[in-house]
Amino acid sequence: MPPDYAELHCISSFSFLRGASHPEELVVRAAGLGYRALAITDECSLAGAVRAHQAAKEHGLHLIIGTEVRLSTVGWGERSEPQHSRQTPHGPVGVRCAHPNLRVPEGCAEDALHLVLLAENLEGYENLSQLITAGRRNAAKGRYHLTRDNLTRHATGLLALWSPPRHSSFILPPSSFLKAVFPDRTWIAISLHRDGTDAARRTELESLSARTGLPLVASGEVHMHLRERRALQDVLTAIRHRVPLCEAGSRLFANGERHLRPREDLARLYRPEWMAESAAVAGRCRFSLDELRYTYPVDDVPPGESATAYLERLTREGMAARWPNGAPQKIRELVAHELAIIGEMDYAPYFLTVYDIVRFARGRGILCQGRGSAANSAVCYCLGITAVDPARSEMLFERFVSKERNEPPDIDVDFEHERREEVMQYIYEKYGRHRAALAATLITYRRRSAIRDVGKALGLSVDQVTRLSGNLAWWEIARISHHPSTAAADLRAVGGRTRSSRLDVVSATPAPSSTACTPPQRHLDALATNGGEKCGLSMAAERIREAGLDPDSPVLRRLVALVEQLVGFPRHLSQHVGGFVIARDVLSKLVPIENAAMAERTVIQWDKDDLDALGLLKIDVLALGMLSAVRRAFNLIRSYRGMSLDMATVPAEDPATYEMIARGDTVGVFQIESRAQMSMLPRLKPRCFYDLVIEIAIVRPGPIQGQMVHPYLRRRQGLEPVEYPSEAVRGVLERTLGIPIFQEQVIKLAMVAAGFSAGEADGLRRAIGAWRRKGTLHLFRERLLRGMAERGYPETFAEQIYQQILGFGEYGFPESHSASFALIAYVSAWLKRHEPAAFTAALLNSQPMGFYGPSQLVQDAQRHGVTVLPVDVCESDRDCTLVVNSPAAAPSPALPRGGPGRGPGVAENPKVPRPASRSAPGPGPGRGAGTAHCRRPARTPLPKRG
Repeated sequence: MPPDYAELHCISSFSFLRGASHPEELVVRAAGLGYRALAITDECSLAGAVRAHQAAKEHGLHLIIGTEVRLSTVGWGERSEPQHSRQTPHGPVGVRCAHPNLRVPEGCAEDALHLVLLAENLEGYENLSQLITAGRRNAAKGRYHLTRDNLTRHATGLLALWSPPRHSSFILPPSSFLKAVFPDRTWIAISLHRDGTDAARRTELESLSARTGLPLVASGEVHMHLRERRALQDVLTAIRHRVPLCEAGSRLFANGERHLRPREDLARLYRPEWMAESAAVAGRCRFSLDELRYTYPVDDVPPGESATAYLERLTREGMAARWPNGAPQKIRELVAHELAIIGEMDYAPYFLTVYDIVRFARGRGILCQGRGSAANSAVCYCLGITAVDPARSEMLFERFVSKERNEPPDIDVDFEHERREEVMQYIYEKYGRHRAALAATLITYRRRSAIRDVGKALGLSVDQVTRLSGNLAWWEIARISHHPSTAAADLRAVGGRTRSSRLDVVSATPAPSSTACTPPQRHLDALATNGGEKCGLSMAAERIREAGLDPDSPVLRRLVALVEQLVGFPRHLSQHVGGFVIARDVLSKLVPIENAAMAERTVIQWDKDDLDALGLLKIDVLALGMLSAVRRAFNLIRSYRGMSLDMATVPAEDPATYEMIARGDTVGVFQIESRAQMSMLPRLKPRCFYDLVIEIAIVRPGPIQGQMVHPYLRRRQGLEPVEYPSEAVRGVLERTLGIPIFQEQVIKLAMVAAGFSAGEADGLRRAIGAWRRKGTLHLFRERLLRGMAERGYPETFAEQIYQQILGFGEYGFPESHSASFALIAYVSAWLKRHEPAAFTAALLNSQPMGFYGPSQLVQDAQRHGVTVLPVDVCESDRDCTLVVNSPAAAPSPALPRGGPGRGPGVAENPKVPRPASRSAPGPGPGRGAGTAHCRRPARTPLPKRG
């Protein structure tokens, strides 16, 4: 019976360019080896903790949350001579590491205090998260700087494993400090890797333990789940140090022992008491991420009033403003129904937080429009979060917020792209940096970046790497998934011997032709197959030849195999486009916060999927250029006509607008201005708002690849009958003529036709959203087909639904998002139809945006009867403006080629005085109702006055 053991020091791929295995892979391997527990201890980071937590729950493994940190020992008194010349796999200690996302504190020598900190309980986790936050906030992005004061302040609830430097006399001050800060919670970690120094290391650390009284504990300092990842780990090290492998030298590990080893193997290296101590340490760490409790902010709730009551009051007031003569009975019932669900789920603070952000924006004159799963509810319409009238759509609120889904609602808000930063800084100022931060976006290796970095590590020239990466299409590299169930291919066959030296496995210099260095054909066939699909290596060989390289070269074969493994690996954390996480109390107790590369921005270390898994609030504060143009158009109309418009008061269901849309006359119109949309509009012929919702959703890769477009058009035109295999399916698809066009319909079909539970349906929804990244949609095929067969649906119908689901994995549109975009599309189309001069001037003033350049927009406006006057140094304003029609204006020449675009960085200047003659309103709405007039930047030659 092998001895009990827990791995307490494990680096994953989220210690960027250090770990060669994903957290999920490490968890699966540890569970398979029968480990008591596994600690994921990425360097000053908890970025991979949520993924490890989910995998550990699935496989029944005890997961320990921890981190690895280094503190400078400068000024501690006794110390040995710093050994700056020595290298470690982490880079030279005491200087910044080569890769920007892995930093060691400035001033550290190689005998820096190297600790692994493990969360013993909830308080320990909170201190761990705040300690990481302190280190990251004290330095620029990608770096950290921790002091003894930081460690002392956040030591409660943490266990410390100390890895003393080798051959150093500088041991007493750190040991005394650790015993004082972590009384009875400090161990000396002993890691043995068969590198020729094990005997000396054992003797050294046993002596140190006797002198300091600190117990020894076995530790693997793991960097990969399997030995076969060693080749990739070497490549990652070379990439991190920006050197080819042939020059990496001692930066690389001596062998592949830093993997999760069988307990029998460990028992031959470590004393039984050291292994038993690892299990004892693991037994003290009982914290789980399930213990985290997120609470919504309630800053805006008046004293003495609950959040639910306050939300109901605001909603009633908003309903009275929307319907001054009284809301229809249907709306009143809908609002009451939604408020009841919101109150039951305790989501009122979420809606109030979004309402406050929108209220601020509207108070500053910033145009905004809500979208997302819950944004098109009647409550959001009453609160002014969205301008989509619930009477114009039939979406059920339970699709957005329900007890079955048991997850936070989702409301995204689009703001004018030029003024979104005002809103973001308002959030930071109101809640503070300690309570609000942006979510992270995980940047992973894709085909080009993987080929580029691996090629350089293997010694290919820049020109060779450029030709190779530019000559391969995306489908000509195997479809890679970093999910443990689809782990990348074994590299043992590529390198020959299992325990060969590292340069035999991956070398910058081609080895002589031999059996050991040339992968057998069966291995290349295996590499070319992933999940039963032939994936591109045969085509890749042809492209490699076209790039002037030999695909049979051992170096190129190694490159292909390594790229397959590297695709999908985390490269660094970036900031989300606008997803804010706001907490009631200190956010850094839930998740570490770090500085972003952009000034005045802070981000957490978890991305959207991690937030969803733990139920944390995220509000997307997004930017949309069309909203800037629409707001400018509204301002121009108000200035020249005295007519005040907003998104909700633009006349609805205007026949003239729909007639223009049906002709495909939509240059400059939001979402329906592309050539694909223009070709679809005359066939679909939208005649009402819901038609526009469908139009926006149907011209997407998902419906197109799912073969939904042509059947829908034939049914709409009456060329084929609309049939439903059951009344349950009719209830889901009747509004779209039996064709699933929206993501919500696909999820509902899985429930009513295949018997999916709410949890299974939510898993399908997540798989659809993450198909490209995780490739897990195929896991639902058998369950879907079996469920439909049990309910009597034909096999052809079931297979058709599955293929349509696969299409949505490419890119499908939720109905709620489509409705929000449809409103903006309708408003911009109404402006183009009835106020073409104001609309064109607004578009020009908001450039760059959309499909068309300024010249094309001007030409389209002229075709619609708008007169475009030339620039006049005495008359023109800084931006395009409107002037009243006059006989003298008609013969004026159009602007020269290139249009009236503004120079980069030039903003609208409302303070520029306008001539009095332009203040009078022009004629009524219609074509040619005004004249677009602008002034070019001063560096552009002025045309002669016509």
